Amino acid sequence: MAYEFDWLDAFTASVFGGNGCAVVHDGAALPSELCMAYVQETSLVECTFTGPSDVADIRVRYFLASREIPFAGHPTVATVVAMRRRGMISDGPLVLETGAGLVPVEVQGDSVTMTQKAPEFGAFAEAALVAAVGGIEADDIIHPPRIVSTGLPFCITVVRDRSVLERLHLNADALGAYAESLGHDAIDIMEPFWVCLEGATPEGDTFSRLLLAPPSPPEDPFTGSATGCMAAYLWANGLIARPHFIAEQGHGLGRPGQAQVEVLGARDAISSVKVSGQGALVMSGRVFLG
Repeated sequence: MAYEFDWLDAFTASVFGGNGCAVVHDGAALPSELCMAYVQETSLVECTFTGPSDVADIRVRYFLASREIPFAGHPTVATVVAMRRRGMISDGPLVLETGAGLVPVEVQGDSVTMTQKAPEFGAFAEAALVAAVGGIEADDIIHPPRIVSTGLPFCITVVRDRSVLERLHLNADALGAYAESLGHDAIDIMEPFWVCLEGATPEGDTFSRLLLAPPSPPEDPFTGSATGCMAAYLWANGLIARPHFIAEQGHGLGRPGQAQVEVLGARDAISSVKVSGQGALVMSGRVFLG
């Protein structure tokens, strides 16, 4: 069967920046195995498959090459911009049905603001185990790594400076030990999300990286869901002076991305996190699945 698709780059105003996502319209009923195979075929980190919803404006399913996940940030931006470009939605509020619940979105042209849910602060991870995943030393980490979720869990790990961030490399064996320590198989938990408190450019306030295990590509150019988790972690722990800032990612890959982030609520009572970014259409067409 033929499905209409759009391929967009998210968290960028220009093509070939930020993070790519292919949006398969009306594909939410496809089998999971087929969706994962499609992601692997594209060589993208994630793709989305949309469909009708009884509880929201649209249903969105999110897939990695290895599994379905409940929510993802850059694919949300890509999906909404794709629908806006096709005239399926107009500017204004929108609600998405996702595996993580209902996600409110505000649309203004090619700009999207998603409201991620209140953070869930989970287990702390041992700094030495997390450091080994990235091939750095435990004392390169300046605050206790912790699992945080605003829809998808990540181990937020703050490192000393950008030089530490730039020398990270994924150690697959250490990733397994880290996941086991948290009671998960390596494939069932997201890799550490590394952040330093300086931008990649003078505009940025933070700079981040997410190294990925196979069958995904080696690194995610921009991670909108983890950016929300990271913002909540930084605000709750007093590591940022104000609750709104500019997050940057992807510059070392030649795919610079940027998000405007706002944490809502007091440091000890965060109600939600707003993550805003733009999307750029790269290509559109039909894909033949099944």
